[in-house]
Amino acid sequence: MKKIIIYGIVFLASINFALAQNPKEIPLDQAWKDKITELAPDKANFPSKKKKNILVFSLHTGFWHWVNPHTAAMIEILGEKSGAFDVTISTDIAMMEKAMLNEFDAVVFDNTNSKPKYRNLFVDVFSEDASLDSVAVWKKANELENNIIQYVKKGGGILLVHGGNTMLNNSMEFSKLTGGSFDYHTKQQAFQVRIEDPTHPLTKSLPADGYYHVDEPYFYKNAYDDLDFQPLTYFNNAEIEGQRKGSEKTSGKTYVSWIRKDGKGRAMYISTSHNAQSFENADILAYFLDALQYVAGDVKVDYKPIGK
Repeated sequence: MKKIIIYGIVFLASINFALAQNPKEIPLDQAWKDKITELAPDKANFPSKKKKNILVFSLHTGFWHWVNPHTAAMIEILGEKSGAFDVTISTDIAMMEKAMLNEFDAVVFDNTNSKPKYRNLFVDVFSEDASLDSVAVWKKANELENNIIQYVKKGGGILLVHGGNTMLNNSMEFSKLTGGSFDYHTKQQAFQVRIEDPTHPLTKSLPADGYYHVDEPYFYKNAYDDLDFQPLTYFNNAEIEGQRKGSEKTSGKTYVSWIRKDGKGRAMYISTSHNAQSFENADILAYFLDALQYVAGDVKVDYKPIGK
């Protein structure tokens, strides 16, 4: 009888573990919002001279992440409960015009995935306008990309969440601005997210020994190889299953989140956000609140890019 009980426990544990590798979609309902509200920090960790305005830009033309509206709702809840910022959520490409960007202290690119053909969200959108030829399409797309680059250089902040870095994935200028471009991801799996420096102001909300997480481990290309950013979290490559054949990384680390300074502004990237279940963690919510304060200009750090 004892053996049967033990085998039953092991079997149930294996089922739970298997399910954890591919978290199911969950509805964005009031019950979920209430759960996030309960877990969210009561106040911001860093002082601010004024309440900030943050734009959550959630337009996508490529792969749809079901977590998109959950991410936007989570950020809105963080702003409301902490009182640190007001949030505007939009999918309107006109928000990338200079005058509109300048209305905000920071912009969150919430899984702004582009189509594979050009890997350019703006080209995807303008290509749908029959009145524009290809020259005009690329001209307008390049104008919006430059608006973002100049917005940061002049003091704005951007936070890219998960697939947000594919928005302009083939642009080296955008890659340099954000710290790297998306290359590929493996299957969803559980892995340990580790902390680069537990004493860093932006990682103090996370457990010093890191946290166990289920997500798509991301690998990067283009400007990422320059390591022109300050890393915050990472995973050990040897612990990741299902890497691309022929280019497996069996040693070293790949970064999960990092920050960059560019001109007077700031950029930050966080890859671990494929599932809404990720946000059902008080430490993660506090980390996102700290991240939002950083890109909005409330957090001063001793910036040291590791590739320089």
